[in-house]
Amino acid sequence: MISSLHGAVLHTTSDQVIIDVGGVGFSVAVPADVAHTAVVGEQLRLHTSLIVREDALSLYGFADRDELEIFGLLISVTGVGPKSALGVLSHLTVDQIAEAVTSEDDAPFRRVSGIGPKTAKLIVLQLAGKVHATSPSAPASSGPVDIVSQVSAALIGLGWSEKVAAEAAAQTAAEASDAERASVAALLRRTLALLGPARV
Repeated sequence: MISSLHGAVLHTTSDQVIIDVGGVGFSVAVPADVAHTAVVGEQLRLHTSLIVREDALSLYGFADRDELEIFGLLISVTGVGPKSALGVLSHLTVDQIAEAVTSEDDAPFRRVSGIGPKTAKLIVLQLAGKVHATSPSAPASSGPVDIVSQVSAALIGLGWSEKVAAEAAAQTAAEASDAERASVAALLRRTLALLGPARV
């Protein structure tokens, strides 16, 4: 079992990275945020799951073990394959998944491409009791939370996934000045500079 990989990024696409580990290039399917932030030539560490099929060996990689564990839970749900599970983790954070399951809300899952109403309901039912929403943490910045939320919403409207938008807005807010954190427009400009062109 290949449980993790660490090496230089050789190539990236919207949902895949190739990592050079000891002279061997491993092709790994990854969530959108990992693919978006991976930089060719830089080091990347991924927690991985090896899926064995009759006709293929496929690696799926994640930034942390929480995502890896959620991936394992998702593929245990009837009707959810590795690609669909990866799609969920490309659109929702671990906390967002836990909150949806805890509140018995299947709407976030229905917004993921490839997840129908029946499967979304099964995710909520079969993950109940296995994931738990964490208490809301204090925002990383000293600016108002609603400013960060508005920036995140604007990014979603421009084509980024909920997950990428939320993480980028929070990261930018943490690094921005007090004046930038007080302005939606200023914070949005800074976040767009961080993200670069949207991948839709």
